[in-house]
Amino acid sequence: MTSHTSRLLHAMALLCLAAVAIALVSQHVFDMQPCAWCVLQRLIFIVIAAVCWLGLLAGRIAAGLRRLAALAAVLLSAAGVATAWYQYSVAASLFSCDMTFADRFMVKSGLDAALPWLFGIYASCMDARVDLLGIEYALWGLGLFVAIGAMGLFALLRRLG
Repeated sequence: MTSHTSRLLHAMALLCLAAVAIALVSQHVFDMQPCAWCVLQRLIFIVIAAVCWLGLLAGRIAAGLRRLAALAAVLLSAAGVATAWYQYSVAASLFSCDMTFADRFMVKSGLDAALPWLFGIYASCMDARVDLLGIEYALWGLGLFVAIGAMGLFALLRRLG
């Protein structure tokens, strides 16, 4: 029997990977190049997905580990909200994201060089300010982080079973 928490964790992981897939299609098909804050959000989405699925696997051993995964996903979602809000409210007005936290983190991690198709930084924050259906991409990301965080809270607070 699959628990509600397990279904929520799985749905959260799928939503995160869908967000990254949409970002990659936007980049590689529609030539919407990402900035440092964009790729940092991609990384957070991928880490949330991994945490959720690891929680599902570990939950087979002890159901409480699913709740731990939900807690980690909530905390990561909060980091994603902060990242998306910063991109929207501050970074999008900057001519360059150079030397901001996102730029330093992605470059020092080596992810931009190791996986440039996924984490390469190809635009300034101002240039990466793009709308989808009249809403900036950063706000779409922020909304998704809020939704995933809410799902994680629900999974965390729900009775096991």
